[in-house]
Amino acid sequence: MEREREGNYLKSPDLLPVTHQQRNIGTFGFAVIWIGMAIVLAAFAIGGSAIMNLSLPMVILATLVGSCLIGVFMTLIGDIGIEHGLSFPVYMRAPFGTFGTHIPSLVRGITAACWFGLNTYFGALAINGILNLLFDYDNWFICFLVFAALQLFNTSLGIKSIERFADLAAPVIILISCWMYYTLADNATSQGKNIWTWVETPTTGFAAFTAFMVVVMANMGFWSTLAADMPSLSRFFKAPKNERNWFKRNKTQLVGSLIVMPITNTFIVTIGAVCYMAVASADPINALQQSASGFILGVLLLMIVLAQWSTNTSANVVPAATIFSNIGGPKVPFWVGVVIAGIIGILAQPWSLFDVMVNVLLIIGGILTAIVGILFADYYLIRKRRVHVKELYELDGQFKYYKGFNIAGLVAWVIGGAIANIFSTYSSLVGFFVGAIVYYVLAKYWWFKKYPQAELEDPSDAKYLGITVGHNLDELFGQQVHAPVSDQEEEELVEQPDPLLEIKGAE
Repeated sequence: MEREREGNYLKSPDLLPVTHQQRNIGTFGFAVIWIGMAIVLAAFAIGGSAIMNLSLPMVILATLVGSCLIGVFMTLIGDIGIEHGLSFPVYMRAPFGTFGTHIPSLVRGITAACWFGLNTYFGALAINGILNLLFDYDNWFICFLVFAALQLFNTSLGIKSIERFADLAAPVIILISCWMYYTLADNATSQGKNIWTWVETPTTGFAAFTAFMVVVMANMGFWSTLAADMPSLSRFFKAPKNERNWFKRNKTQLVGSLIVMPITNTFIVTIGAVCYMAVASADPINALQQSASGFILGVLLLMIVLAQWSTNTSANVVPAATIFSNIGGPKVPFWVGVVIAGIIGILAQPWSLFDVMVNVLLIIGGILTAIVGILFADYYLIRKRRVHVKELYELDGQFKYYKGFNIAGLVAWVIGGAIANIFSTYSSLVGFFVGAIVYYVLAKYWWFKKYPQAELEDPSDAKYLGITVGHNLDELFGQQVHAPVSDQEEEELVEQPDPLLEIKGAE
């Protein structure tokens, strides 16, 4: 069996399903994780851009709407991890094929690499600010290159200690943000600006609605990567066996993605809006430098540096490097994947990316939510949550399709992403629905006629559902592929490595 697994890269230990005993993240745990993930300084750009055309109450409303909508997408797709213990790249073999899955995965990897570059840019500005305070040094680009190299070297060596700082960094950033809000609000008020009514360039009628929808879509685009990738995290969530009620089974997701995330994300976007009112810039480092001085400024900037470092390592560099290494096979070891991620992050020129963040998010949102729509159609509408899990790990199984490609999925993705960017004001919604509809039609009435699927030919809950019918994927390649778990086994907790180091966040 070990020899077979070594010869089949689809059965990599990191990609195997998570068993019921390995699920150790509860509702409170996921809520804490979301607070850490949603504290992203890049979200300031959304608020700074939005306040140009909308009042702060409308910015807040649009952010809540966008956050809740993408939260719904996250929860829907996250059921794949809850039900079957499968990660995003593994389930993607169903709608895209065993080889075709690498193409959308590559897009996710490049996106993560770009986020690495942007976070590194913020960290470099903070380092430059500290050096300027201490030694009157001023060269942010050198700081950027050195900071990027340090993070990549840290990750390639597998040193994890700095990542543990994320648990402290997130709440500290919240405190910094609260301080920034009150300080910047006072600053704006002293300039005669009422933060609840001031708008730089007010709009009315359809123009106002368009501005509102752009903020909604920008927030959806901001988290669209995680909407697709949610199974990689949700597979570690505790969930009751034999629970037919979808809402009860996904309680952990619902609380985290529809309550905690929208509140936290809206708070950060609001700070960005107030920041723009006070200093005419949504750049958080610039705002700090104009709002504090001396020792306090140095401490705040240092916390920004450490927060970017900890978030970048686990949320951006590790996922991107893993994807690049997985696509490249044995010839691309993990450290090479790290270098590739770093090069992409630098070439993305994040110092220019921040200024066009909203436009970029509209493009990314349409492309990635088309994938989310395809996953939704494949999992809910076509397979009706039944999955032949064992075949997902077979090189010549039912998911090989045509030379490893599911053409229906690839065509639906291209069409969904293209149309979404034609109607960019509604990109994330258009991408989702077009991707889902096109895939459903092509897969159901064409592709799966050519390549029959076992769970469609024999739609058996007992064979192809997971935790809903009490199954446990503890011996995937043995005789007990869907063996029920005894009550005694369920009570035993198996100590597992911290899953957050691999899958924390999608920023």
